[in-house]
Amino acid sequence: MSNMGIRDARRPAADALLQEIADYVLGGDAASEEAQETAFYCLLDTLACGMLALKFPACTRLLGPVVPGADMPDGVRVPGTGYRLEPVQAAFNIGAMVRWLDFNDTWLAAEWGHPSDNLGAVLAVADYLSRRHRAAGQAPLRVADVLDGMIRAHEIQGVLALKNSFNRVGLDHVLLVRIASTAVATAMLGGTREQVINAVSNAWIDGGALRTYRHAPNTGSRKSWAAGDATSRAVRHALIALTGEMGYPSALSAEHWGFQDVLFKGNEVIAERAFGCYVMENILFKISFPAEFHAQTAVEAALALHAEVKYRLDEIDKVVVETQDAGMRIIDKTGPLDNPADRDHCIQYMTAIPLICGRLTAADYEDSVAADPRIDALRERMQVRENPRFTVDYYDPDKRAIGNSVQVFFRDGSGTRKVSVDYPVGHRRRRSEGIPLLLDKFNDAIAGHFPVAQRDAIRAACADRQALEKMPVDAFTDLWAEAG
Repeated sequence: MSNMGIRDARRPAADALLQEIADYVLGGDAASEEAQETAFYCLLDTLACGMLALKFPACTRLLGPVVPGADMPDGVRVPGTGYRLEPVQAAFNIGAMVRWLDFNDTWLAAEWGHPSDNLGAVLAVADYLSRRHRAAGQAPLRVADVLDGMIRAHEIQGVLALKNSFNRVGLDHVLLVRIASTAVATAMLGGTREQVINAVSNAWIDGGALRTYRHAPNTGSRKSWAAGDATSRAVRHALIALTGEMGYPSALSAEHWGFQDVLFKGNEVIAERAFGCYVMENILFKISFPAEFHAQTAVEAALALHAEVKYRLDEIDKVVVETQDAGMRIIDKTGPLDNPADRDHCIQYMTAIPLICGRLTAADYEDSVAADPRIDALRERMQVRENPRFTVDYYDPDKRAIGNSVQVFFRDGSGTRKVSVDYPVGHRRRRSEGIPLLLDKFNDAIAGHFPVAQRDAIRAACADRQALEKMPVDAFTDLWAEAG
């Protein structure tokens, strides 16, 4: 007879990781100047991604209140729209917008992810608190508080991704968005150390979404709103904890019933390094292409070859693409691609478009472009293989490279040069080159969405970091509201 159910009923001390997370989000400002500056650019870039997503009906039809009419007169602003919502649903809206086009920042390690997904929770809670404070005659939060929350959420998600590979057990990286956002949101709402621990313990107990929607044959648009779902769940956990609801101290480590035994094959979830501001300092921006990050340098290499191949497409014998082992596992994909979510996670498709067209935009994943028979014809002639050096450099913490190479061979035996790119333009090593392009992306995004006067007001507010940091959050989000 099994004694599996017999356990010591004494509640243990909270798991060490839960305590470390709580102490970090409640601790003093430890962000470097580089992290603060990078967070400023990250805020602009993330909001730009949201504005670009609003051009796509598949995104906008998911936005707004849970049910029609459930708006709040003085609720949280959803940038680029006229919606005013309670903070849980506002987090979903903002999180879905910024992730929709796969164009916001990226973190690559044992686990992958997009730490700016957390802006859904951080901005929603900051705006909610600012409006509550103002109504009570108190000072609203400042944009500096948003940047601080972003740095801390980036750090939690990114540090937990360094050595813990949730994808290898079939779990999606958005579970780390839920953990990071829960911790930061609870702290922003004024939670105590115990309440932060309680909230984060409940976030771990939620388990994790399966990666089913990211992989053939089931790739689909849930991957574009999964982060929004994670941020909304995080805000809900934070609000529940603030009521005094209990937590679960060994949510991670409990024998048989804890996260580690149930979902992580008994492995310990570890923070490889102390929480600080390492992740924001090293974050990878997606600046030039809305493409899964492991293919960013492949797209750059293919663009470099466009002029050499555009008039010889019918003569191509094969295209050899070399990538890292992570790229092989995530985006090496043959056969029919059924939707944009399928295409923007296929390295063959993302390489074919720039070779053929000399560009890669969000619109290139839509059915109208994918119907071009040249794309699938070229995909069928592609050979994707791992380059061991790219893999080694990918995992090297001092390099954090994301290398790819592309070379085209023709039927007459000739071929192009082999173009290899180790670091994409959004990498820390190319920051000076990338920031002007990031600002171009930001300006183009707001110019394509807002009327001239509103666009100019947003640009003016964002022109000076120090001035923006002092701006009340609700005044900042009001700038982004769609005119009623």
